[in-house]
Amino acid sequence: MEAETRTQEKSFTPDLVLFMDENLVVVNKPAGLRSVPDGYDPSLPHLRSVLEPALGRLWMVHRLDKETSGLMVLARDADSHRELNRQFREHEPIKHYLAQVAPVPSWNEISLAAPLKVNADRAHRTRVDFEKGKPARTDFQVHHHEEDWAELICTLHTGVTHQIRAHLYHLGLGILGDPLYQPPEFKATSKPEVERMMLHATELTFTHPKTGALMHFSA
Repeated sequence: MEAETRTQEKSFTPDLVLFMDENLVVVNKPAGLRSVPDGYDPSLPHLRSVLEPALGRLWMVHRLDKETSGLMVLARDADSHRELNRQFREHEPIKHYLAQVAPVPSWNEISLAAPLKVNADRAHRTRVDFEKGKPARTDFQVHHHEEDWAELICTLHTGVTHQIRAHLYHLGLGILGDPLYQPPEFKATSKPEVERMMLHATELTFTHPKTGALMHFSA
């Protein structure tokens, strides 16, 4: 019965779905949509509430901040969920982000391995903490730059909450449109006006939980 239901997909599939099979769904999440239910108002739209009416039950594997757009994978059965969780827990997937930042960095590329502590201050920011932080590493490469801002390719090797934003803050850089992580260098820089936080999960590579095939997506 479950197999029959799974093969009879409803006619409507949300536009944000990039790939779907019996075991998983890959989506390009828009900025402003929550990955998980809001802690104060669960009735607000979130990823599963948008997808499940068309696709049936889904399991969350990882998340993006509300204002971050880009690629996410969700599981469609418990076994796939367990295997994808294992991959993300052991940092096997390859995750690339694009971030538009200010000021323009003095380097072309840098790898920052600096431990991070979540909820480290009154603003609930993640901050570098060499004594109490969790291991975290992010690689940054300048992809393009203008006079007063630069676009970086960010490669995550770990998955601490707000990792890219916190590591950029530590380097004296802020993401355009990010009201929370603004180092002094960012505040002092004239920057273009943007309507959202300019951080996008652009590439995601992982192993299919059932077939073992290497899955690569870009958006």
